[in-house]
Amino acid sequence: MKEAKTAMKRIVFCDFDGTITVNDNIIAIIKHFNPEGWEKIVKQTISQELSVKDGVGRLFRLLPSSLQKEVVEFGISNARIREGFAEFLSYCRDQDIEFYVTSGGIDFFVYPVLEPFGIDRDHIYCNSSDFSGERIEILWPNPCDEHCSNDCGMCKTAIMRRFPADRYERIIIGDSVTDFEGAKLADIVYSRSHLTSKCKELGLSHREFETFFDIINDMNAERKIDDEL
Repeated sequence: MKEAKTAMKRIVFCDFDGTITVNDNIIAIIKHFNPEGWEKIVKQTISQELSVKDGVGRLFRLLPSSLQKEVVEFGISNARIREGFAEFLSYCRDQDIEFYVTSGGIDFFVYPVLEPFGIDRDHIYCNSSDFSGERIEILWPNPCDEHCSNDCGMCKTAIMRRFPADRYERIIIGDSVTDFEGAKLADIVYSRSHLTSKCKELGLSHREFETFFDIINDMNAERKIDDEL
């Protein structure tokens, strides 16, 4: 059983907001422009009273499209990369680990922020944006499949199911309740913040991290144990 496990291709599905970045860009954008009523929508989304798709859509609909330039500039400039991310990408390349970004974030800040790291666009899944109307609209090019009814918007489990469990060792890295359904499918979960709380609440195995160096160290320790067996 152990030999079959180590023979499988390792693949990482990594969240963006609050994971690759230190801060949550969506919340930061909305908080910065401070439209009336945003706090209630955020609380309802975090508590899962609203779906992520509905919550995020409502938040951006509070902002006029005339603010496009300011919103885009703030979204890009506000993002701060978590320590060790570049080194983790190098580690994945060296160890032949496939790396995908699975983000509930929006294209207008996700793509520019990740551009310096050389990640192929087809390895980045996120939501899209439309500034052509009176209000900002979020578009959802990666919807839930027939196995998910959570109205995720950007469905992380639908992406993960494209990589079968009998061929891949699936690793998820995240910080939010939006990562929890994916965590249920994963072989290894690296968690922080709300995802850690949710895993503890439901008894789901997880490994806590603060920087990507923590994840590198954990993976190296696991490799050493595997080599000794």
